[in-house]
Amino acid sequence: MPYTVGVRDSVMIAHSFRGEAFGPAQKLHGATYTVDAEFTTDDLEPGLNWVIDIGQASAALATALAPYQYRNLDELAEFQGQNTTTEFMAKQIHDRLRARLSFRGSIRVTLHESFRAWASYAS
Repeated sequence: MPYTVGVRDSVMIAHSFRGEAFGPAQKLHGATYTVDAEFTTDDLEPGLNWVIDIGQASAALATALAPYQYRNLDELAEFQGQNTTTEFMAKQIHDRLRARLSFRGSIRVTLHESFRAWASYAS
C-alpha cells in the first residue's frame, strides 16, 4: 500500500504488572506514551486526493485515548486480570480507533514508551 498519513497524540497513564518477569514494573508506575496512528491505502479518495481527513483522524485518535488519559489502568473494569503492556495497549487503542472511523485501509497504532522502546499493532 503506497499511501500513508499519520497523526500523533499522547496519553499519560499509570499501571502495574503481575508476574515476576516484570521485575520492578510490578509496582505502580506511570508512563507517558507518544501515540502514532498511521493510515495506509492503495488509492487516494477520488476527487479529494487524500488518504483520510487529517482533522478527522486526529479527533478520532484523541477520542480513542480519552478514557485512558490520567487514569490508573489497573482500576478500569475492561482491563481486570490483564497486564496492560505497551503491546496490549497498542491493540486496545487500535480497536477503539478502528471502531470510530470508516476507513477501508490498514491502520497501525504505535505507542512509544521512550525514544528507545515502542510497540505497534496493525490491521
